[in-house]
Amino acid sequence: MTGLFLALSLLLGQTPPPASAWTWTLYDTESPVVLAHEVPDTVHLRTTLECDTGSGVARVSMYGFGPSTGYVRFAAATAVSTSEIAPAPNGTLIAPMRTDHPVFAAFVAGGRMTATVGDRQRAIEVQPAHLAKLRRFAELCAG
Repeated sequence: MTGLFLALSLLLGQTPPPASAWTWTLYDTESPVVLAHEVPDTVHLRTTLECDTGSGVARVSMYGFGPSTGYVRFAAATAVSTSEIAPAPNGTLIAPMRTDHPVFAAFVAGGRMTATVGDRQRAIEVQPAHLAKLRRFAELCAG
């Protein structure tokens, strides 16, 4: 749990959700397609991947990452890419990633990617039980 989520939970008088409450959910019945790391039916989000069907570009959003400008470095397996960070409120990092890039392919294959901005880093991990959702997301987004 990031410090921001903990602070918001305490501010709102809520206890942070347990690790077992977090899951990956695929929303694929309309465009945009969204794969969300969330606690269902709450406001708790860690990461979302979003795309317009067939666009070939996914928008990666990481909530509570902290103020970020400039560029983010994505890495998965041995592949690396750099993407410009889009302006976003409340410490959310949003950056595009091409779905035909080797980093995205390695992420889809292994379910793990890291995002680094300056000295801050966050892992995005899709557990094996949810890899089919990630693969379906990639399939729907492919350009």
